[in-house]
Amino acid sequence: MINSQRFGQIKGVLFDKDGTLFDYYRTWVPILQSAALLAARGDEATAARLLGACGFDAATGRVVAGGILAAGNTIELAGLWRSDDESWDVMALTRVLDDHFAVEAPLRSAPVTDLVAFFRGLRATGYRTGIATNDNEASALATVTRFELAGHVEFVYGYDSGHGAKPEPGMMHAFCAATGLLPAEVAMVGDNFHDLEMARRGGAGLKVGVLTGTSLRADLEAHADVVLDSIAELPAFLASAR
Repeated sequence: MINSQRFGQIKGVLFDKDGTLFDYYRTWVPILQSAALLAARGDEATAARLLGACGFDAATGRVVAGGILAAGNTIELAGLWRSDDESWDVMALTRVLDDHFAVEAPLRSAPVTDLVAFFRGLRATGYRTGIATNDNEASALATVTRFELAGHVEFVYGYDSGHGAKPEPGMMHAFCAATGLLPAEVAMVGDNFHDLEMARRGGAGLKVGVLTGTSLRADLEAHADVVLDSIAELPAFLASAR
């Protein structure tokens, strides 16, 4: 049984985006399939090989937890895919992929709950809120706009916002600097090791794993203070700690 009383100092919550606010598989599998086709210049066999090299199992439709497709950033993905076709420049491919994600992610993102109501409830309770994602900032902001979260989520950081990518703690430090909160007053919520490792390195007061991404409970339990089925369970957990 989790002793939630030790988390009563939490005043801010920083969320991963994909696999946390949005169901990973319903959102990202079709986006990544079309992105691989772009990288493969339209060749379907090559696109399938690129996805397989990143940990996508076509037979099951599953993605390896903690791999590039689950937790990496676009530069890492472009670097791996470029190795299959050296006519690509890594940064040129990165721009192509980021542009693609900025269009497709807002259109295809599948919320795990009513996000407006969810964030409205957190803000009404007094929590400061933000998003820290290894997606690019333009994609994240477009998704926030698409789901009418701009008035509810205070800060949005991507891997290219100038604070580094997860698992480095830069985005968490930026959130603390912007809100005036101490790291121990911040909860980090995510579906992957990268999220929880950023929280650990950043000194977060609470590390929350959720099961709406690519990780299984066993993948997260060793790194999280608590593992929830989804963010829908978070308000009750936080309330129990106050």
